[in-house]
Amino acid sequence: MTPLSLTPAQVDRFDAGGYLVLRDRVPADLLTRLRAAADRWTAMPPTGDHLLSGGVLWRVDHLHDKGEDASLELLGSPEVLGIAESLAGPDLVPTYESLVVKAAGAGAAVPWHQDAVHPRRHRLFNVDVYLDAALPGQGALRVVPGSQRARADACALRDEHGWDVPGAVEVPMAPGDVLVHDDMVVHGSPPTAGSPLRRTVYLEFRPAASVLEDGPWDDDWLAARMRLLPAALAAHAAARPDAPRHDWRPAPHLRPVDDGVDLRVVHGVHTPGEWCSAG
Repeated sequence: MTPLSLTPAQVDRFDAGGYLVLRDRVPADLLTRLRAAADRWTAMPPTGDHLLSGGVLWRVDHLHDKGEDASLELLGSPEVLGIAESLAGPDLVPTYESLVVKAAGAGAAVPWHQDAVHPRRHRLFNVDVYLDAALPGQGALRVVPGSQRARADACALRDEHGWDVPGAVEVPMAPGDVLVHDDMVVHGSPPTAGSPLRRTVYLEFRPAASVLEDGPWDDDWLAARMRLLPAALAAHAAARPDAPRHDWRPAPHLRPVDDGVDLRVVHGVHTPGEWCSAG
């Protein structure tokens, strides 16, 4: 446990609803560095990690090798690792890191979906760090509380309810807020028109036991991803030497034996999610 661990009540709320909102979670100086990094990630010449829709950038994957220390600093922060350890235990694995962009003026919709459908022996979840405001009525994320317990039918939800799925709630967010969401909670966001720029950093975590039992990756991939954590802790300590630090205590066989690290560990395969691919 760390001073920034989730409380038992917060964990219970997450397990019940499939999501948890943490206001003002990211320190102001780190938020400033993340916003500046996001400016440069989106302005750099496109790589295979820059995903476009209709010619408009909407996602940047594998943030850690893009020349900005802020993403590693965020990963190594107790504000993030306190969440991850509370839900995944000390053997937490950082599995994905990406920036999702809703362009100013006309951000594309993200249809109802579940990120990854799995046996639910373990918690798989995303830590969503908001760099910009997501305002009510302007394409803020919508979540269907409790929907994480089983596979949904994304096409049926869209066809029967549009954006008005029974029980769905809109989740407005401010810069520096964090939304933690279960990989199987049904969520999405309507298109925006005339809305300001919105950027969110997504960090996914899973327990090592989940990867070992359910895949879809092998032991070498797991070891490569675990090497990101010492680098992240060092980046956080260098940027914020006087700030609290996360006390990382993984099982001995999961702790890297040296400092070598690949900042871009590709996935090859993914745990399938639930999306409506029709129409």
